[in-house]
Amino acid sequence: MRRTKFDFGNHAYFVTFSCYRRRKLLDHDQAKQIVIHFLAAQLKNQSGTCIGFVIMPDHVHAIIHFQNAGSLSIFINQWKRRSSIQLKNLYRTHLARYGLKIDLKDPIWQPKYYVFNIYSESKMKEKLAYMHANPIRADLVDHAENWMFGSARWYLLGKSVGVLITPPK
Repeated sequence: MRRTKFDFGNHAYFVTFSCYRRRKLLDHDQAKQIVIHFLAAQLKNQSGTCIGFVIMPDHVHAIIHFQNAGSLSIFINQWKRRSSIQLKNLYRTHLARYGLKIDLKDPIWQPKYYVFNIYSESKMKEKLAYMHANPIRADLVDHAENWMFGSARWYLLGKSVGVLITPPK
């Protein structure tokens, strides 16, 4: 069954995409920082807002919003493309030993992504809680605010997370 993606411009979107073959290509902190950097850069390029995000070792979640309909697929494609180029460069130069373990001819990201239109306040809270609990479920931290690569630190501690967070209204 093929999922239909709706990009109305008036909903926030919960998006998920994974590393190619679910490899832990984002295990290194520098790799996660690259993904965060390009999230912020692409949001700025397209006048989008981020409500929340988490970067995991093998996948990414974000809740984003755009005023203009038709922005989502361009946003995701550019975020993945730009981060992929920099990640491969990181593996070739600064993490060469790790780069030898993977085939750098393979893509960084799975070609598709999952999107869920957030249409209510309760769904927004549900998706934020789910996303922020990911590092706990993966046994990476005991408390969501201790994960350095997600927006839980902003929500729970008021700390900067590398992306401007716009809380839901």
